[in-house]
Amino acid sequence: MNQPDLDQGEPPRVALFVTCLADMFRPQIGFAAAKLLEQAGCTVEVPLQSCCGQPAYNGGDVTAAAAVARNVIVTFEPYRFVVAPSGSCAGMIRVHYTRLLADDAAWARRAEALAAKTHELFSFLVNVRGVTAVAAECRANVAYHDSCSSLREMGVKAEPRQLLSSVGGLRLCELKEPQTCCGFGGFFSVKYPDVSARMADDKIADAVSTGAEMLVGGDLGCLLHLSGRMARRGDRLAVRHAAEVMAGFASQPALGEDKA
Repeated sequence: MNQPDLDQGEPPRVALFVTCLADMFRPQIGFAAAKLLEQAGCTVEVPLQSCCGQPAYNGGDVTAAAAVARNVIVTFEPYRFVVAPSGSCAGMIRVHYTRLLADDAAWARRAEALAAKTHELFSFLVNVRGVTAVAAECRANVAYHDSCSSLREMGVKAEPRQLLSSVGGLRLCELKEPQTCCGFGGFFSVKYPDVSARMADDKIADAVSTGAEMLVGGDLGCLLHLSGRMARRGDRLAVRHAAEVMAGFASQPALGEDKA
């Protein structure tokens, strides 16, 4: 675990990588992330940004993905830290950019420098800023879904649970198989819809069996996949990004619910 980076002088300048999905489908995740970062003593900026390049990379178009990676590097390298409320986007920048740009020594060095200061939101709050608790309340039984990228690429597991456990009134219900994929997997859900739907059904059944009233996670792709499947099945389990709960936004409509 990293030693907490607790500045005694100027607040650290953090660039928030909002992610395409949050920007298009759930902007309040970005607002929740910004609130949590500011509460952790950071100065938050949101530079004009593009996709991280995952769709092109997953689709095999490495030329387009490398072009996106270079654009992201130029945009975010002036900042001390880059933080994303998504393990998959953070993992793309931290793990895959150096592979994409390995044939160009200059760009590879810049990719490595960006990777070193790029973090998943919950890991950054706990391991870099030393946050142990959040000021929020949510009186509900809540299950946490680990995305594959957060768990395997970024090594994030204990951090969101620690922060969620500090939310007033929240009871954390552990899934029986937290390490199992939900079936989204980017293009996997498009290429293999039947398998993907079955995996989502298994994940939903696991969450329901815990007695949870709400399912939360750190990657919106997974959450959209699961909430969409629930809507088609008629399930009544609220789905939210964990940052929304930690930032005190749990009273707002869940994914798929009509806005008041």
